[in-house]
Amino acid sequence: QVQLVESGGGSVQAGGSLRLSCAFSGYSGYFAIRLCLGWFRQAPGEEREGIAGFGSDGSTTYADSAKGRFTISKDNAKNTLYLQMNSLRPEDTAKYYCAADVRRGCGGGLQWRDYNYWGQGTQVTVSS
Repeated sequence: QVQLVESGGGSVQAGGSLRLSCAFSGYSGYFAIRLCLGWFRQAPGEEREGIAGFGSDGSTTYADSAKGRFTISKDNAKNTLYLQMNSLRPEDTAKYYCAADVRRGCGGGLQWRDYNYWGQGTQVTVSS
């Protein structure tokens, strides 16, 4: 099993930045490196949306809404996933979740149904 705990959410004005963190446990060393991890968000009344993901081969995938503004990264020594968010917009307001896909050879895509384990989420609010 994988446990994930997000942090770093908050309130910011449009144009500002936030860095989300996701500490994960249950996998370590080689297996942690090969874990697929992703960031998702969900606004009230809307479907969960994939933002960025890490594949088992280290490749990254971004949603169009995130390209050029958000950066996903991972510190394997700390077992922590990050999402650096710049140039934030009011439409980025949502609850942000990190998730893990433990399947061998997973691609780190943005389909939330592919992910097995989820954190509790952290709220991001962007005001205009």
